[in-house]
Amino acid sequence: MNSLEQHISSLAKAAVKALYGIDAEDGQVQLQKTRPEFEGNITLVVFPFVKAARKAPAQVAAEIGEWMCNNVQGDNVQCTKGIISKYNAVQGFLNLSISDSFWVEQLESIDADEKYGNYVRYGNNGEQPLMMVEYSSPNTNKPLHLGHVRNNLLGYSIAQIQEANGWKVVKTNIVNDRGIHICKSMLAWLKFGNGETPESSGKKGDHLIGDYYVRFDKEYKKQIAELTAAGKDEETAKKEAPLMQEAQEMLRKWEANDPEVRALWAKMNSWVYAGFDETYQRMGVSFDKIYYESNTYLEGKSEVEKGLASGAFYRREDGSVWADLTKDGLDEKLLLRADGTSVYMTQDIGTAKLRFQDYPIDKMVYVVGNEQEYHFKVLSILLDRLGFPFGKELVHFSYGMVELPNGKMKSREGTVVDADDLMDKMIEDAKEISKDKVNTLQGVTEAEANEIARKVGLGALKYFILKVDPRKNMLFNPAESIDFNGNTGPFIQYTYARIRSVLRKADLTPSQGEGVSQWGEGLCPIERPEDGHRTMGREVLDPKELTLIQRLTEYPQAVRTAGEEFSPAVICNYAYALACDFNSFYHDLSILNEPDADKKALRLLLAKNVAKVLRSAMGLLGIEMPERM
Repeated sequence: MNSLEQHISSLAKAAVKALYGIDAEDGQVQLQKTRPEFEGNITLVVFPFVKAARKAPAQVAAEIGEWMCNNVQGDNVQCTKGIISKYNAVQGFLNLSISDSFWVEQLESIDADEKYGNYVRYGNNGEQPLMMVEYSSPNTNKPLHLGHVRNNLLGYSIAQIQEANGWKVVKTNIVNDRGIHICKSMLAWLKFGNGETPESSGKKGDHLIGDYYVRFDKEYKKQIAELTAAGKDEETAKKEAPLMQEAQEMLRKWEANDPEVRALWAKMNSWVYAGFDETYQRMGVSFDKIYYESNTYLEGKSEVEKGLASGAFYRREDGSVWADLTKDGLDEKLLLRADGTSVYMTQDIGTAKLRFQDYPIDKMVYVVGNEQEYHFKVLSILLDRLGFPFGKELVHFSYGMVELPNGKMKSREGTVVDADDLMDKMIEDAKEISKDKVNTLQGVTEAEANEIARKVGLGALKYFILKVDPRKNMLFNPAESIDFNGNTGPFIQYTYARIRSVLRKADLTPSQGEGVSQWGEGLCPIERPEDGHRTMGREVLDPKELTLIQRLTEYPQAVRTAGEEFSPAVICNYAYALACDFNSFYHDLSILNEPDADKKALRLLLAKNVAKVLRSAMGLLGIEMPERM
């Protein structure tokens, strides 16, 4: 409940107590935004009080409105005291217009609240609950791609939003650094690499290893074709292809701790990790704790063996271990292969166990694509079956896939868009667009221009991906994302830069202090009557000013809703609406050339707080804001 709702709720409770002797509870006080066809800002639904009042709904609404206004003048029902300026009763709905003095007071309170301009927190009075958010989960056989970009941006933003809502958040990553796919890259490098390294090739380590994963697939398909040409059916050819058999043997050696295989694995993975770190840093995401499948799969195997001993799982004739989930409406799930090697589910069981040992987790959130919904249903059931109390409480944040209009931009495999390529392209596009805005960047060095292009390019990428309902599939269009005139990151960044320019021209730098007194004398002189309400020296706001202040006061609710729904899109929608409101205000009303000192001071205060909230909102999305554009 925001500040306005709290005020109105308290007044409504006092009114029905005084008028009808009703001790109203929070659930009975129903407030909603006034419908556009009626005058007012907020509407009180009075039907819950009609029976006790024994009067018609319209009469109850009018009586409550009169009491809340405290004084009535003429037929227009003008309120002369308190935060309500007027009211109108329509059947069982009381539409309340809020006084300008209240809105100015809200603007000043936003300015004084440092957390409002950083993060709006709703933490418990006691110890903060802990939420762990897992995202990224890359394989060490290839570089991060477009799908990882959406995953990382969603995971990081969700972590920021939940922290803003009072959670203590641990950002975590599980690196899939073992398994048959890793052995494929290792084997291809051994056979075809001739000792190539990132240093000798000039390639990032993750890209280099990805090239050998592709090389394995190319050579493997050749062997399949040769075997099928010799009369083998395709399934048999896939199993009997020498490369696949060698890769499977390498995996068995890895799990048996063969020193040569392990040394090669450690060397090649170290190249990949260095590449990943560089990509994560450019993307602006980070982790508090990284787990590795190579460390967690043994924990998972141990738990599966315990489940086998207890009868929770069963072993087939070939030696493989399975879970029968038919009673849960699912099928049977493989947990250990016949040769004793583990699968992803085994690793996830072990990882979950270790995480809950390491942290007092209250909520565990997995940010994983919607194609894995079945996997996480099974994981929850298996953990519960193994006796872990947190099994049923896991949250799978399921998001949709992301594609490009033409299916690809530039890629080393021809089908996958590398995250690095995508970020390079976005930054280059931002540089090209900035060439058309020479006048706005006069005096900016080349290094500064490049930094602006970096912020704008990555801001365009992040915003375009995050503004879509995360549960939906999406089409990422690079050209649309960097448009300065649409619902884009650059539009909001440009609005922020415009405000910062206005404040610089007004010589209102942060170093001069944040107080209203820095912006001229006499801003809204305040009297404080006995009832505690304010009367302002300037009582009439322009509709554009009023709209902007009201939008600013909605920010805490937007943060709360984004947290409840696990949706960065809520923050995107809010930031876009705020930027649109400011640009409309800026177009119609003068700020620096306003002759009235009170009006100029108020408008500067408005501009300052819009910039502060835009910076905060975009920060929750992981987007940096340039001071100039």
